Amino acid sequence: MVTAKKKETVTAMCPAFIRTLFYFFCLATCVKKISGQTKKDERIHPENFTRILDRLLDGYDNRLRPGFGGPVTEVKTDIYVTSFGPVSDVEMEYTMDVFFRQTWVDRRLRYEGPIEILRLNNLMVNNVWTPDTFFRNGKKSVAHNMTAPNKLFRIMKNGTILYTMRYCSITISSSSSPYITY
Repeated sequence: MVTAKKKETVTAMCPAFIRTLFYFFCLATCVKKISGQTKKDERIHPENFTRILDRLLDGYDNRLRPGFGGPVTEVKTDIYVTSFGPVSDVEMEYTMDVFFRQTWVDRRLRYEGPIEILRLNNLMVNNVWTPDTFFRNGKKSVAHNMTAPNKLFRIMKNGTILYTMRYCSITISSSSSPYITY
């Protein structure tokens, strides 16, 4: 009888032991995910970021457009209008506040490393070639600079650049009365 009780005890403890191990494994996995420690994140250290930035501009000349001497650089733009008005029929002009986004590829800024997108502050913009984009018939435009310039600057691994600016009060003059429908 003693041996039968031992077998029942061992059999009864086995599922409890496995269940405890399962709960411990689940808890460890949840804690690891909550703390943000994944293998990909473990490779993103400030040293890697600094190393990429140091190499990125080594020998880079921001006075030359990407592909200088070759085909033109294609710059894609889009505008997100946040407000529109006033409209002046007499002066043939209108004013709007916008987010102005530009995207282009600069192969000189390609990089290798664990970071997919370099999210940079607006000071980096001065070190990189940027297109001289203008608004045709624009009388004046004022960039939004409340506490700091409202600029977003991103560089992807393949050299694609995303540059977004917020403009307050772009006043555009028209050679004929602006045709606006609501």
